[in-house]
Amino acid sequence: MLSKYALRCVILLLLGSAYVCLAQDRMPQLKFSDRKLDNGLRVLSVADSSSPTVAIQMWYHVGSKDDPPNRSGFAHLFEHIMFKSTKNMKSEMMDRLTEDVGGFNNASTGDDVTIYFEVVPSNYLETLIWAEADRLSGLNIDDANFRSERDVVKEEFRQSVLAPPYGKFAYYMRQKSFTVHPYKRPTIGSIEDLDAASLKDVQDFHSTYYRPDNATLVVVGDFDQKQLDAWVDKYFGPIAKPTTPLPRVDVQEPARKTEQRLTERGANDLPAVGITYLTPKQADADQDALRIADVILSGGESSRLYHSLVYEQQLAAEVNSSDETREEVSLFVITAVLSEGKKPEDVERSLLAEIKKLQDAQVSPSELEKAKNQIITDQLLERETSNGKALALGEAAVLLGDPSRVNTDLARLQAVTAADIQRVMKKYFNDKSKLVLYYLPEAKTGKFEHSKVNSKEGK
Repeated sequence: MLSKYALRCVILLLLGSAYVCLAQDRMPQLKFSDRKLDNGLRVLSVADSSSPTVAIQMWYHVGSKDDPPNRSGFAHLFEHIMFKSTKNMKSEMMDRLTEDVGGFNNASTGDDVTIYFEVVPSNYLETLIWAEADRLSGLNIDDANFRSERDVVKEEFRQSVLAPPYGKFAYYMRQKSFTVHPYKRPTIGSIEDLDAASLKDVQDFHSTYYRPDNATLVVVGDFDQKQLDAWVDKYFGPIAKPTTPLPRVDVQEPARKTEQRLTERGANDLPAVGITYLTPKQADADQDALRIADVILSGGESSRLYHSLVYEQQLAAEVNSSDETREEVSLFVITAVLSEGKKPEDVERSLLAEIKKLQDAQVSPSELEKAKNQIITDQLLERETSNGKALALGEAAVLLGDPSRVNTDLARLQAVTAADIQRVMKKYFNDKSKLVLYYLPEAKTGKFEHSKVNSKEGK
């Protein structure tokens, strides 16, 4: 159930009210405990008795950027293997420990982290603490588990990349946007790299990154703090800290100095156009303004891109932007699927024209406040649940490097001005720093050949 404050914000947003639900002193503050075990495991916890449930999350600071060369998909592979058998649990036992008591579990892999989470009735907290410690220290990485989960990941690649008409388009957008940084290896991996992997490769990856000093345990919900600390010490404390150093990616993606233009083809019926720009790391102060710019560009049917390209000009069937933040260097992605009979050059020109409008003139106060309301309402809704609070706290600690930002980032967002939006659009979005990708239907080879489009023509 939503709190009265969050519900009020949602209602006002739906009614289009100019009222802004932004008072920082009314934002929910998370009073968290932060401790570290001798083996390096970090433990963040928030006691909240509003619901008789508890969320448990394990954040491992390893993602697809840490995949070994020519072995893309390893981090994603372990997202699956971690649900197989351990020293004390049979395969899929995590499902039984959560779903059979009315809870749930899941996991996700990103460029920088792999997250495992469960939500259960609070009287099962000790069981899940034990289970997470068991699969950290006692995971069975044998040939049977490796091969079965590798096949699962390969099938995911077929379903999400090869089968959808624009699956390869999204894949290419990320792959082609980085030149040297391992972010160019998409998280899902590749069938070729997975087929080339050996059991020893996988075991080495696990021993390198799945260790207590590379993990953060986040617990939010109905529990007694002293009891939680005792359980964590009991089950995680005996796990030894490895003596080998923890490797970190030190590759720096160079700034783009010239425009890049690419053409790829796929099984899509309608052409698509994608444009990307490199932006700063997630923890950078400019990301607040970029996040709001993203919403202004494509946050719903009243957004600038939708209104201009879909509704007014009828150039595109779909249009979207995404501020894809990453720990080391981020990516701002703009995509459009063309309407029937339209030309990629015209769509590209219109996309660039909308960017230039944000560079040439400041957004109106009402448009700025509307975008802030959309973001903050989403944040409020997320923090209505223990799992959402845990996600916010884990992200602040692991990806932003400071758990206290869970209580300050909304204030930073509120402080963004129209001048800030204009400044970051000028700083990161220019002709020499963009990559443009035309994704054309295979059956139309010879049409829509790539030609240079100057953003200034869109004025």
